[in-house]
Amino acid sequence: MGLLEGRTAVVTGASSGIGLATARRFAAEGAHVFVTGRNQAELEAAVETIGDATGVAGDVADLDHLDRLYDAVRERGAGLDVVFANAGTAELLPLEQVTTEHLDRIFGVNVRGTLFTVQKALPQLNAGASVIVNSSVRARDGVEAFGVYAASKAALRSFTRTWANELKGRGIRVNAVSPGTIDTPAVAEMVGEDRAEEARAGFAAQVPLGRAGTGEEVADAVTFLASAQSSFVLGASIDVDGGENQL
Repeated sequence: MGLLEGRTAVVTGASSGIGLATARRFAAEGAHVFVTGRNQAELEAAVETIGDATGVAGDVADLDHLDRLYDAVRERGAGLDVVFANAGTAELLPLEQVTTEHLDRIFGVNVRGTLFTVQKALPQLNAGASVIVNSSVRARDGVEAFGVYAASKAALRSFTRTWANELKGRGIRVNAVSPGTIDTPAVAEMVGEDRAEEARAGFAAQVPLGRAGTGEEVADAVTFLASAQSSFVLGASIDVDGGENQL
């Protein structure tokens, strides 16, 4: 039997990168996975590779879209055992270039989207459910031009502790995963396709293991937090960073 046999899970931002790798791993471990993404065609292509999955297109910053997701979960009738609040966005801007639009865009997806992804899941979370929030090691290392993004991820680390305290009475565990430099399509989205390879090399040079991580390596940590193997882990954050913030 798989680690998540018979479980029902939600993974947001699952069209690519960490979300897609995690959805595939959850399905391989026996879960039925509800996955979201903003692009319908990309999401449908992702679902084809996941296995036992239901795709519900939408933007986590739009509460109506989240309602549509959880309506689909409710219709299945099995409640929810795992939520991986993964969807996020990133842009690099130094302080003097930050605009209200930039701030609203980053916090709208990363903070507002994550908060309401978890809040709207609450009525359907089964006893013993696991909620995992995707934070980042950037939340605490002060890398230039990551200011707004890092602050949004620091908010998620704080949410994790508070929600863990609030939900422990229901037997629900809340934890976070904090990736470091991971080779995903998000790198190109941050810096542009023309600078993506240079950026990847620069980021990887800072990692003690000498390379970027993979989405699958983050998915391993998320699956641990989603499963009974982490039954005594609460309010924690697991760094998946190749030693970047450790050494």
